[in-house]
Amino acid sequence: MKKSSLALSLLLTLSPLAALAATAPLDLVGPVSDYKIYVTDKIDELVTQTQAFTDAVKKGDLATAKKLYAPTRVHYEAIEPIAELFSDLDAAIDSRVDDHEKGVKAEDFTGFHRIEYSLFAENSTQGLGVLADGLNKDVKDLQTRVAGLTFPPEKVVGGAAALLEEVAATKISGEEDRYSHTDLYDFQGNIDGAKKIVDLFRGQIEQQDKAFLAKVDKNFASVDTILAKYKTADGGFETYDKVKENDRKALVGPVNTLAEDLSTLRGKLGLN
Repeated sequence: MKKSSLALSLLLTLSPLAALAATAPLDLVGPVSDYKIYVTDKIDELVTQTQAFTDAVKKGDLATAKKLYAPTRVHYEAIEPIAELFSDLDAAIDSRVDDHEKGVKAEDFTGFHRIEYSLFAENSTQGLGVLADGLNKDVKDLQTRVAGLTFPPEKVVGGAAALLEEVAATKISGEEDRYSHTDLYDFQGNIDGAKKIVDLFRGQIEQQDKAFLAKVDKNFASVDTILAKYKTADGGFETYDKVKENDRKALVGPVNTLAEDLSTLRGKLGLN
């Protein structure tokens, strides 16, 4: 979509309150447009890597499938606030066993975590062909839907807090990737996605509250320092069970503070 067309669409979707600020709508057009480019790139990577992942699953190549699981999912985690705008696809791609009354045997338990269960808990690729094909279809559907989506500024800005709330709620406890223990990949994806939003709106945030931005940057740095301890030579991460208890506790403070601070971001930019 051309920026001029996107600008008009954004102006129409801005709340009346935000529109009262003379320059706010136009100031948001560039960052939101750049964020759509970022999300589109991430989804393109997701589609490509999901194909490779599911190819390995269907070939019965357990080792390769396990290796590709986390690096593939990380792209989804980075853009989750946009993906969640399509609740049917989010449920199909990323639901967890807790979301299904019949657990792992539920017919509607599909997507990454269902395949994760077979690969890591059952150590098997048997019977996963339909699930693999379904996952491929769903991520391609997501790609198509996002391409035609006008990104609401309030959803984009609010996404920074949503990503950190996700970390606080499910990543630190280790419940998200309970079979593979690859939570640190997801953690990094959520952090990177939130930082991207902050960086794109950095100029606007700085105009409103420099001290706030400095605090946010400091807490992001604290989280990055801890994550860096667990990076592996190939650019990945150790399994979450290797994260020391003191580091898990050290993550709680900056993550919770970031989630709380970023939840005020929409208000600071006049998007509530």
